[in-house]
Amino acid sequence: MGSDLTYKALQAKVAALSKRVTRNAEDIQASARVIDEEATATRRESDQMAAKAVDKDTVADSTEFSKVIKGVSDGILSYAAKGQDTARQAKAVADQAKTTHGAFQEAFDRSNVDGLERVSRDWFTQE
Repeated sequence: MGSDLTYKALQAKVAALSKRVTRNAEDIQASARVIDEEATATRRESDQMAAKAVDKDTVADSTEFSKVIKGVSDGILSYAAKGQDTARQAKAVADQAKTTHGAFQEAFDRSNVDGLERVSRDWFTQE
């Protein structure tokens, strides 16, 4: 199983993961913005109810609800930021792997020797 993992396959998987994590973080941020807008609208409606002399319990409930929604939004935005950090770290790992091991892949790709992919890894270690 481990021998099926190649440098190119690893690079492709890391790049795909980085893109997927970034896309998910962006989707989460968009959802958090919608929730934040709802919290703002709820707060505005609470203020309007208070101005129209709606009973204090209803205004208090609405105000409290807007605070809860705002807290959810803040938590989701924090979660999305962590996702973006993860995506940046995945890209950094891919870049480091390319820097560290890319020359080996380039040499392998340039080689005109047939069957290199079937050579035992132990032989390379011994050499």
